[in-house]
Parts: sequence; structure tokens; C-alpha cells
Amino acid sequence: MSRPRPGTAPSLPPVAPEVFAAAVEGLSTRLRRRLDAAVESLAATPVDAAEDGTYGIRCGEDARVTLTPGPSGTITSPDQASCTCLLSPRCLHRTAALGAAPAQPTETTAPTATTPSTETAPSTGAAPPTAPAAPPARGPSAGQVGAAEGLWTAAAAVLAAGVTAAGAVLQAELLRAAHTARLAGLHRAEGAALDVVRHLRDARDPQGAHRVHRPAESVAALRELLLVTHRLKAADPDPGLIGAVHHNHHPDGPLRLYGVCREPVVGPGALGGVLTHLVDDAGRWYTLRDVAPGGGERARRAGTAHVAVRSFLSDHERLSRGGLVVTGAAVAPDGRLLAESGVRATFAAGRPWAGFLPAAAADGTGPAPPLTGCDVEIVAADGEEVLARVRTDDGPGPTVRLAPAHRHPALAHTANLRRLGACPGLRVRLLGRVDPDRVTTLRPLAVGPVPGAGAATLRLPEEWRDRADLGYDRLCDAHFPAAAPGPAPPPPPLAAADARPVDSPLRRVRDLVELAVTGGRRAAAEPARDSDRGAHAAALRRGGFATGADLFAALGAVAARRPRDAFGRPAGDDRDQYAAQWLATAVYLTGTEAALGRGLWRR
Repeated sequence: MSRPRPGTAPSLPPVAPEVFAAAVEGLSTRLRRRLDAAVESLAATPVDAAEDGTYGIRCGEDARVTLTPGPSGTITSPDQASCTCLLSPRCLHRTAALGAAPAQPTETTAPTATTPSTETAPSTGAAPPTAPAAPPARGPSAGQVGAAEGLWTAAAAVLAAGVTAAGAVLQAELLRAAHTARLAGLHRAEGAALDVVRHLRDARDPQGAHRVHRPAESVAALRELLLVTHRLKAADPDPGLIGAVHHNHHPDGPLRLYGVCREPVVGPGALGGVLTHLVDDAGRWYTLRDVAPGGGERARRAGTAHVAVRSFLSDHERLSRGGLVVTGAAVAPDGRLLAESGVRATFAAGRPWAGFLPAAAADGTGPAPPLTGCDVEIVAADGEEVLARVRTDDGPGPTVRLAPAHRHPALAHTANLRRLGACPGLRVRLLGRVDPDRVTTLRPLAVGPVPGAGAATLRLPEEWRDRADLGYDRLCDAHFPAAAPGPAPPPPPLAAADARPVDSPLRRVRDLVELAVTGGRRAAAEPARDSDRGAHAAALRRGGFATGADLFAALGAVAARRPRDAFGRPAGDDRDQYAAQWLATAVYLTGTEAALGRGLWRR
């Protein structure tokens, strides 16, 4: 079992979902109402880690909860959690401590959903192939259908309440349903449920007030859970819905990798570090990860820090511009290179960007690359952001916005974008992440010259290998043409009507979908009472999104509807219909925005 590092405060050990769910079920109704407040009060309470491997937390003058994890470091049995109060084990103290502890990490992974997703996370890349699940001869069994129905019901309750109101009781119900799904062999559905719980806890964590809550991430988590369970409870025979227990990938021969760029990581909980992205000859992406507490300052230092793969020692800067040959490689499903026993690595030469810069989501087959590449022509600065015109084989394309990947003062993103914005007409090659909330915005991580652009592009030092990592390398006058190119030629007449990039034409739909997840059904019903609802739907139809307009109107209407009997009393609950309507809208939104993004960013 891992012990807290010297100088760091110990935290509670992870808790298996079924243990916390059983503890909540044992509480009385009165105590359940007090559970959320009790969990929040423990968030700032110190944790004592004893030499015998137990963890203690004081819950009042006469109550102390002790957690005794097993060899895995996780609480997996109810008898591993005890309290000194008289009501134990059916006490609020014990249950609150279990709820304040992190959930046990899932050991399963799900295949890519059937609908494309625009959300990406800095820690992931396109995974190498993993062993697929053994497909069932027919559709899911009766037990699996029942487990899926339980997960759907729990997820629908979370959606109706919203992230802001989905407290410990709803989380416990979802965790219990996830445990049932695990026992039924529904690996993908279980992983999706645990992902939703993690988002709920992060959003409600009082110690995480400094974090930026991204509604798009919560939307993606709930969409995946509801989509998978909806299809499973309908006995869909697709074996991909079952999922598989993940296994690390071990290539048959040596793995030849080429460095692409370094990406600073400034994450929740004051985490900081770097990801070095690499790619192989087949176009699969890999990462070397170095993330630990320290925030932006650590992210800055990590860019040139040493990186070790067993006996091999180098640094992130050298690897990002060179390459690596790995024998006996072990690769996690998310593309991370693992330093397992038997792994050997040697440094190798890199290669130019031109051979592997990806377009967004390529042709829609296989996993989408984690980063998007394109050539652009700088138009003008716009505050800390830059307006640029995408360059295509047919000439100038649409106008887009470049925004800093991180605005932390220890990193160079903002300063480098400001320098690029001061040189209109400059042509550059970019690699970055499309903003999941704004399809017309790219957050570049690295930049390089455009081959064949002559004096109208960057002139980088030879040792930089035709790329500059915008979070670490500082662009200066010597890197720009001696005679700065003049203003870009005027765009064609059709594009001149709007020189600025516009938000997604489906922004109204996205706002409603995210509002429903954040504020719950009651919040989603408000736009249905808005006198502008008809105008919003009409605008969608004028833009050619008739299906989007219908879904937008239907979601608001279903959210606002409250079935009542002849005496005006609530009559039944149409929560399933509301969840199904939200799911249909969310799936449409994701697929359509992904298609728009492919059309916009394809080089």
C-alpha cells in the first residue's frame, strides 16, 4: 500500500462503490437528508495516517472513523470502516467518511462510443489496439438488461436533479447500480457510471472552488452512460456495448516513436506537469506523462525535466524533437508509455512535422487523433487571442480564433500568441486542441513554418527541428521574417460579410443541453417559458438545422411538462421520457458539431 509522501497531507483511501452505496442504504431518511452537509464538513478535516496502515478522521467530540484498507489500498468491505459512536455502523459519521473518500478507480475501459465526441482530455491520446470483448452469441442476457435498466433509472435521476443537486444519496444509488452492472459483466456501462460520479464529486467539491467546471465534460459523461444503457435495455446485440476489461498493450516488436510536441498540464487540485506527445509509423499516438502537485510553476519546470523509461534517461525537450525506440513496450489503453519491468528504450532521430500532422477526426474511421493540425494565415490580434484564416488546398478558408491553451503567467502561451498576432499575413503550421465549447476556436500547443511559404513564414533555429512548443519556447524577432509580410489580401466577397469567426450555429442547442445537466430539469424548463423560444427555433431552421430546432423545442417542452391528475396533483413521473429526450438532443448535438468541426479544420 502506498504511503503519503513526506511533507504532504494524507488523504482518505479509495472506497469501492458498493461499500459506500450499502452505507447510504443503511441510513434513516432523516440522516440521509443531512449526508451532503456532513460530507462537505469532512472535506477540510485533517486525516491521520497511522503506521499500521489505518486512516482516522475525527467527526466530532465523541466520534472517530477508522478506515483500514486491504493490500490493494482500497476499502472493499464494510467491515474495513468503523466508527466509535453508538449508532455505528448505521451512523452518519461512517457514511460521510466513506462519501468523502475518492471512489475506487475503475479497472475497465469502454470502446469508443458510436457517436463522435468533440471533448478531449490532455492526458489521453489515440490508444493502441486492445483485446476486444468476446462478443455474445446473441444480445445481452436478461440479467444484463435488468442491470442496464437499473443504471438508466439512476442516471435519469441524476439528470433530473442536475449536477448542483446530485448529492451523496443520488451518487450512492448510481454507484450501487454500477456495482450491479459490474457483476453482470457490463464493463462499459460500469465505467461510464463511475465517470459520472467523478464529475459529480469534482463539481461539488468545496475544496475545488478554484477549478473551472466544464459543463461539456459532464454532458459527455452523462451522454455516454445514458446512450449505452438505453441501447442495452433495448437488448441491442452490438458487442461493443458490453465493453472489455482493459489490458495493457504489448507490441510484438520494437516500437519506433517520433516526438511531436510538449503540452503543459495545469490540472485540478493544483496539479502541474507535462505531456510529451509521440507518434508511430502507423499514426497511433502515445504520451510520456509527468504530472504531480505543483500547479503552473511545476508545469513550467517539467518542460525540461528528466524523464526515465527504466534505465533510459533523457528529458522532455529532447524527446519532443527527437525519437525513441522501445523494446518490450507496455502501453496503457489511453496511449501512456508504462515503465514496466522488461522495458528498454534508446534515443533515436526524429522527423519533420509534415509526415504526421493530423486533421480533426480525419475521415471518421478509427480513433480520432488527440491533437488537430492545420496551416493558417494570421489576420489580426484580438486581445489575448488571434484571428487567423485557415489555408486549404483551394486557397483561403474560413476565419478562426486562436486562444491560449493556458493563461498561467509561468507559461509562454499568451506571450507567443501576442507575438504572432502582431504579424498579419504570416503563415504558420499549428498543432493544438479544438475548444470543445467553440468549434471555431483552436488552442495551439505548437507552431512551425509552412513548407514552400518562402519569406512569409517562421524561421526557427535548426535545433528546434521546425517546431516551437508555445508553452515553453519563446518566439522572438529572429524567428520572424526580416521584412514582415504585409496585411493579408482581402478575402473573397462571400467571406467578407463576416471577418470574425462565429460560434457554432448550434450554440442554442448546446446551451440548453448543458443547462439541463448543470441545473437539472427545472432549469431546462425555463427556456420553454421564454418568449424568445420560438425565435431561437426559427434561427436554427434558417441555418438549415431543422432537426436541431425540433429537438430544441421538444426538450424544453418535455422539461416543463408536469403530469397531473384531474385534481391537479402530481400524477406519475415521466423522468424516463425526459431522459430519452435529452439523450436524443445530446447525441444529435455531438454528431452534428463533430461533422462541422471536420469540415472546418480539415486541411
